[in-house]
Amino acid sequence: MPNKWVNAASARPGRSLDIICVTVALLLMVHSVYRVVAGDVAGFGGYLGSIGFPLGVPLAWFITVGTFACSVALIVRRLVVWACLGHMVVLVMGIVLDHAHDGWFVVGGGRNGVEYSLLLIVCLFAVLRSYWPVKEV
Repeated sequence: MPNKWVNAASARPGRSLDIICVTVALLLMVHSVYRVVAGDVAGFGGYLGSIGFPLGVPLAWFITVGTFACSVALIVRRLVVWACLGHMVVLVMGIVLDHAHDGWFVVGGGRNGVEYSLLLIVCLFAVLRSYWPVKEV
């Protein structure tokens, strides 16, 4: 029996990817929901304005609603490639604008680093790749 576990091929890779897809979508959705419930969209917009983005508050609303919509799209499996790309852009920008200067670790060896965002990007890329249209030959 243990030998089967060591050498077994994946029996349900699609189901496993669905678990990752929905989990990542829910984790990212929490940011949008919390930002709205806590009344912090204006604060996020102020931050964006302070680092040079024009129309900080409208941009913050666009990002907040967009990340929520991308999460919903992933959960219901519609426009998955575009939803993954949308989340990936937001996460990459978060790394560039905020997390990169804090280093690698989120906790432990540092604080507020890039490791969590990078893990989410890799998971989103795996989901994106599985939904990418294949050219028939």
